Amino acid sequence: MGKPNRRVLPTIIGVSVLTTLAANVAVLVARDDPAEARHREQRARFVAASGSSKLSPYAVAPLGKRLTPHVLVAAPSTLPSAFVQKVRGAKGVQGVEVVDAVQGMVAGKRVGLMGVDPSTFRNYTPKPTAKSDALWRNVASGDVAISFTMGNDGGVKLGSQVPVGGRQSQSQLRVGAYATMGISDVDAVISHTTAQALGMPTGNAMLISVPKTEPKAFIKKLRKAMPKQAKAVAVNPEIDFPEPGDVPAANGQVMTASQTRTVIKAAYTRLGWPYVWGGESEAEGGYDCSGLMQFAFAKAGIRLPRVAADQARAGWVIPYSKARPGDMLIWANDPTAPGYISHIALYLGNGKMLAAPRTGTVVQVQNVYTRNMRGAVRVSPKMAAALTR
Repeated sequence: MGKPNRRVLPTIIGVSVLTTLAANVAVLVARDDPAEARHREQRARFVAASGSSKLSPYAVAPLGKRLTPHVLVAAPSTLPSAFVQKVRGAKGVQGVEVVDAVQGMVAGKRVGLMGVDPSTFRNYTPKPTAKSDALWRNVASGDVAISFTMGNDGGVKLGSQVPVGGRQSQSQLRVGAYATMGISDVDAVISHTTAQALGMPTGNAMLISVPKTEPKAFIKKLRKAMPKQAKAVAVNPEIDFPEPGDVPAANGQVMTASQTRTVIKAAYTRLGWPYVWGGESEAEGGYDCSGLMQFAFAKAGIRLPRVAADQARAGWVIPYSKARPGDMLIWANDPTAPGYISHIALYLGNGKMLAAPRTGTVVQVQNVYTRNMRGAVRVSPKMAAALTR
């Protein structure tokens, strides 16, 4: 994950522009067999650093009705209450959650950071995250919850103390959970109280659930009422799996043979470079999985979104059995949000791929593994361009 092409969240110091965010609502299917029991224990291990908290069990409200966020609105300063109320009453709106949102520094990385009300925000998160009372009590007591990819791939240890805030003002917070919020580029969540102590803007963003309305159409109407400098983006949980024969063979819809060779050649030039979570260029001294893809495809003139969850929508998702060199392979390895695309690699053919695995490794050629794999992405330059406008 890491740095995006376009940012939606204003920085603690100053203001920035919009990025594309994606969400995924996870469905956890429990089975009463030993293997599933072990998986549940593993998920619990990632969801909360500690089952204990100084707070009363009743300090955070129990999980209510879960809602899917479809639209994110963000502004440099507090959203006017009249505007928020107007959105709450708009046709088709099922729920609105107001949050504090910035691009802030967490453990030395610039990430999407949200200040939330744990009692209500939990209803907008993937099922395993939403269900954990311990997680939200930890957040309410002053911990920071970071995404699974930032923790596992980025090497930020559960229970460790990390600096959180802006470049000029930071506080040491405990990493209280690995808990994906289902919104790509939002890698850290703290309580509203903690956010205010850090000097973050108050109520400058909101998530909107409009399940029966196309997000683009809703945003078009919303823009007429939005305050100056506010921006809105769709939070899209869908990845299209085409029917057989739906993937075009050429005609500018897929990469040319020359582009494919360029992408693979560019990726090979990064062999041996360190894995750096959030890394996307030589300046950072290394690459993460999606940063490597962005670098390689850029050499062929193809702009990809920044994170794996968005890159998976840069073409047609097809079965691995139909993959060919130049396709991207995608995995849902995140136990806190099953189904959320959290890893990506470049397919080389003959069961080989070129990947940036995780902290402590280097960019390397690996044998393809199929555990948690969700298929291959046949990249479309046009679809990729539409995601990065």
